Amino acid sequence: MWFNGRVTTAPLMSAILSLSAIAKKFDSGTQAIARLDLDVAEGAFVSLVGPSGCGKSTALRIVAGLLTPDAGTVDFPDGKPELGFVFQEPTLMPWSSALNNVRLPLDLKHMNRSEANDRAARALKRVGLGGFEKAYPRELSGGMKMRVSIARAMAAEPKLLLMDEPFAALDELTRQALNDDLLTLWVEDALTVLFVTHSVYESTYLSSRVVVMTPRPGRVAADLALTPPLPRDESYRLTEAFTRDAGRVSAALKAAMGAA
Repeated sequence: MWFNGRVTTAPLMSAILSLSAIAKKFDSGTQAIARLDLDVAEGAFVSLVGPSGCGKSTALRIVAGLLTPDAGTVDFPDGKPELGFVFQEPTLMPWSSALNNVRLPLDLKHMNRSEANDRAARALKRVGLGGFEKAYPRELSGGMKMRVSIARAMAAEPKLLLMDEPFAALDELTRQALNDDLLTLWVEDALTVLFVTHSVYESTYLSSRVVVMTPRPGRVAADLALTPPLPRDESYRLTEAFTRDAGRVSAALKAAMGAA
């Protein structure tokens, strides 16, 4: 874990994001989301949990501006922050080195090349890939590719990080290691994170808040505040507190599915 000992104990600030009565229906006729209301406080780590097809990823793409809602509003009360987006697949350019992949958002902003290279190299080092700047995606493991994807998002120095099941395809040990590393980034950069996952245990481990969504059309079924310790590592997964909170999330998910 890269944690450097700095722990924020400041209270959560005002909302950085507010979704109000969001609805989205696709051309196929599928109603993905119906009246989704969600406020996200600055500095929070919020996980969206729900069954496949409940609109979690759709909601994330609406926040990012990749999809337009049919109804409702997306509001950034203090102005739209710098966003980072990490997809379920690393989506790296196979013909480019790790450094060039990470530098992409900076190139799109027309940042000075030398400064962009320095920032991209720092981002790779922060995710444990210092020395892999010249490596191509085909030379990297699945976990390493995802680290490059996270570094690319972090290179832009976002305030709001959107993550769409980024660790779903990884083995359990790699997934747990990346969970710990993500928590470090969250603390060190004072990030706000909106994280989509199917995993009750992952959401419980990572989050200060878990939002459970109903089956399609998606809306909020339960909103659970959690208070896991900071810093935390794999030993927390063996505690009674973790088991209790995971049970709360699991029960809320089962209730949402049962009600549907």
